[in-house]
Amino acid sequence: MSATIEIATESTDELVQAMAVLIPQLSKSNPPPSATDLAAIIHSEASVLFIARVDGKIAGALTLATFRIPTGVRAWIEDVVVDSEARGHGVGEALNMAAIAEARSRGAITVELTSRPSREAANRLYQRIGFVQRETNIYRYTI
Repeated sequence: MSATIEIATESTDELVQAMAVLIPQLSKSNPPPSATDLAAIIHSEASVLFIARVDGKIAGALTLATFRIPTGVRAWIEDVVVDSEARGHGVGEALNMAAIAEARSRGAITVELTSRPSREAANRLYQRIGFVQRETNIYRYTI
């Protein structure tokens, strides 16, 4: 089972339906994005939506956010999700490596991400491909 990675260029019914399956596997508290939401992500200069296909079917997604601040270009990987049926076959690694390459092409020198400790397989993947856990405090302000 190998994955083909592509950048989403339009909000299609196929993509909306795939996200309706994938996002609940990532978050129980957030609804899947609508076609309009996906179009906004796809057409934003600050984000790139990667999708993974296995046997032609969308089996995973990842969003790369990049932005410039006074200290340089920052890159964050967000909302990585691989369909439960495709996990353990390199789909997540392929998505991450594509995002890292894109971040590099946009001028970022580091890529950040967060992952809940309970996502043990994901954390092992991130460490295996070269992410280093940082000693930091992450704060959230809910609006």
